[in-house]
Amino acid sequence: MAETKSYFFCGIGGSGMLPLASILRAQGAEVSGSDRALDQGRTAAKFDFLRRQGIALFPQDGSGLTSPQQKLVASAAVEETVPDVEAARRLGCARTTRAELLADLFNAADLGIAVGGTSGKSTVTGMIGWILDRAGLDPTIMNGAVMKNYASPDAPFASARVGAGGAFVSEVDESDGSIALYRPRIAVLTNVSLDHKGMDELRALFGGFLAAAQTSIVNLDDPEARALGGGITFSLAGNAADYSASNFEAAPFAVSFDVAERSTGETLRVRLQVPGRHNVANALSAIAAARVAGVTMAAAAEALAGFKGLRRRFDLIGTRGGVTLIDDFAHNPDKLAATLSALRVSPQRLLLFFQPHGYGPLRTMRAELVAAFAGNMSDEDVLILPDPVYYGGTVEKAVGSGDIAADIRERGRRAEHIADRAACRERLVALARPGDRILVMGARDDTLTQFAESVLAALPE
Repeated sequence: MAETKSYFFCGIGGSGMLPLASILRAQGAEVSGSDRALDQGRTAAKFDFLRRQGIALFPQDGSGLTSPQQKLVASAAVEETVPDVEAARRLGCARTTRAELLADLFNAADLGIAVGGTSGKSTVTGMIGWILDRAGLDPTIMNGAVMKNYASPDAPFASARVGAGGAFVSEVDESDGSIALYRPRIAVLTNVSLDHKGMDELRALFGGFLAAAQTSIVNLDDPEARALGGGITFSLAGNAADYSASNFEAAPFAVSFDVAERSTGETLRVRLQVPGRHNVANALSAIAAARVAGVTMAAAAEALAGFKGLRRRFDLIGTRGGVTLIDDFAHNPDKLAATLSALRVSPQRLLLFFQPHGYGPLRTMRAELVAAFAGNMSDEDVLILPDPVYYGGTVEKAVGSGDIAADIRERGRRAEHIADRAACRERLVALARPGDRILVMGARDDTLTQFAESVLAALPE
């Protein structure tokens, strides 16, 4: 496919679009694209990275589409009035979505390993890909986050790896329903909880995902995932699973545990450079997938010891004046609870900054978000909430950050709504004292890491 096509990505800087564009370009396709962020002068380094791969970039004004041989890749949510879409229609260009194109590439692979679930799928994808790479399977990896093992000064946005082997490891998305397009040889389901869709729809989507796979791997500790069934299971809770973990040893930025394989009785010590029990569960699922792919337990454990994690997944930005700053992608109740739980290994106070990823999610998950914060904050912790991410358009703003802050205060925890992000930074700096940890959380905003870096820089020495 890639050798004979010319692809134009409308929104090429997106977390799902950029790695797919990189994979196609590395496979020999002609790739070009546009992005609203490029036109607005945001995240210039990301677009420089694309240009270095030989990907031509254009304003989002239709000028990049000049031939009917080009195929337009755009989200199904992109309006028909966007100039690129109008130009493609005028020229008679074929059109596909990111998910459809990815599914075509994935389903054509000899060994397709798909990772689904509400939380953890990017990390598990990175873990599986790294294990297969170290084991010599030379996989292609499609991820929605930058994998630190593959990032370098020349490739700072390494959310994809292109290999010559027959393995294709990819996270798959339930938020747009596209998870139904995949036919994996191995399907991993991390968990099922409220996020983008209602629970009934999620059960149907994830149930279909498992049914389409030759082999499924399911988290036995998650009630919703367990109810969907699975051929291979993993557990941290002492359940009778095929892969289980015990003897946890937690550190602020690491965790160790014993993994036991029921079928062979083999037990090995695993040491991770990423913290938290949720990452132990992620590692168990990755080991299970690697074993199905033919990797030994010892090779999987050795590879995981060298796994550096993903950017914006409990990412240490730095320490200044005795204050540690961490950047994290947490944005739904499960992810927030997992990250806060990992931080509780140390007793120091937490200063939390959470930027909601939209007004819709706030309305849908209001009670669950409040419970995740109130249940995992101490009396000393402080939560600061700016207004949600908003890029325009019609959206109901019935529930805002102020409502969440008020609900959390009613639960006896300290929470403040400060609409402006610059003012949030000033408040965090004013509150911070030596020994504190500042955690920046949120999704759908490429500038959050720069914000985290700006908070660190503003702290006194």
